Amino acid sequence: MTPTLGIGLIGYAFMGAAHSQAWRTAPHFFDLPLRPDLAVLAGRDPARLTAAAGKLGWRETETDWHRLLERDDIDLVDVCTPGDTHAEIAVAALEAGKHVLCEKPLANTVAEAEAMADAAAKAAARGVRSMVGFTYRRVPAIGLARQLVADGRLGEIRHVRAQYLQDWIADPAAPMSWRLEKDKAGSGALGDIGAHIVDLTQHITGQALTGVSALLETFVPERPLPASAGSLSGVGGEGTGTVTVDDAAVFLGRFTGGALGVFEATRFALGRKNAIRIEINGSRGSLAFDFEDMNVLHFFDGDDPDETAGFRRIVVTEPGHPYVSAWWPAGHGLGYEHGFTHQVVDLVTAIAQNTDPAPSFADGLQVQRVLDAVERSAGDRSTWTEIPS
Repeated sequence: MTPTLGIGLIGYAFMGAAHSQAWRTAPHFFDLPLRPDLAVLAGRDPARLTAAAGKLGWRETETDWHRLLERDDIDLVDVCTPGDTHAEIAVAALEAGKHVLCEKPLANTVAEAEAMADAAAKAAARGVRSMVGFTYRRVPAIGLARQLVADGRLGEIRHVRAQYLQDWIADPAAPMSWRLEKDKAGSGALGDIGAHIVDLTQHITGQALTGVSALLETFVPERPLPASAGSLSGVGGEGTGTVTVDDAAVFLGRFTGGALGVFEATRFALGRKNAIRIEINGSRGSLAFDFEDMNVLHFFDGDDPDETAGFRRIVVTEPGHPYVSAWWPAGHGLGYEHGFTHQVVDLVTAIAQNTDPAPSFADGLQVQRVLDAVERSAGDRSTWTEIPS
């Protein structure tokens, strides 16, 4: 019998559903050293929690997340709550001896992220593991891109271009949500989606951002309250709420290897539903990726003769590509949900091997420092803001 790993998940909305699907699916396609046991789903609303647990496959429920830390059948706490609760839950879980998976961005502030990284380092010394959920790292095409860079196929990295484009609040009539409140979300497009392209570019290049020059913009400062707006204002569906985060972020950056970076994150790009675009140019080659065509990586090999040189379209579905061998025959693409499954595979494997998984809380802290530098640069309109190491 494969030993079990008891999972307690906090949060049952968008991310909670995605994580639940991953915990259910992973052991059916991958030979895991530990079998995830979907033991407890936690949330505040008893009725919605019970319904979600039945739908998502959880055995029991708790309305107080503290109870998860007291239960012997919970080995890992999966945090899928708004950012303002990440630090409290994750630190308490680590101190209680529970492994932790925490959604991105790691925290709402650098101070919170530092406390979480410190708690993670102390817990690791006791064999307790932690990881932050930057799942786009687990897209096979992104894994291949990182491999090409690590193998030197791009040579010296010179340019990095990254965009995350959405349009889900482009309509001024789109209602308020917690993602538009700074005290809950930390920031807007910057932290919600910009954090992903910061992590992806650092992950693919193997380099860290050292400084930025940035602009932030809020296009729609007031939005109608939703019908169930109790937590937002106490006035259900009447009046408007104030948007206290950015709608869009643009910034320049420089990497440790000297490469120049151009970043854009917006939720106002009409027609773009979830376009994550990465292009990297080096001295020997280039690569390009767009999540809206997520099974494809474009690669230009500068060593090819001029007569036949050009971007090569690689369909990343071969068994030798990262993660793919456990799934379907070549040419049968994967989807958004598979990144979460691959995240479970990597985390469970690391726990079983008693090694530190990646991305670590320290990696999440580095991203948080970049986000903070972007906000400071935009706030004081400085030409350049250094990122602390």
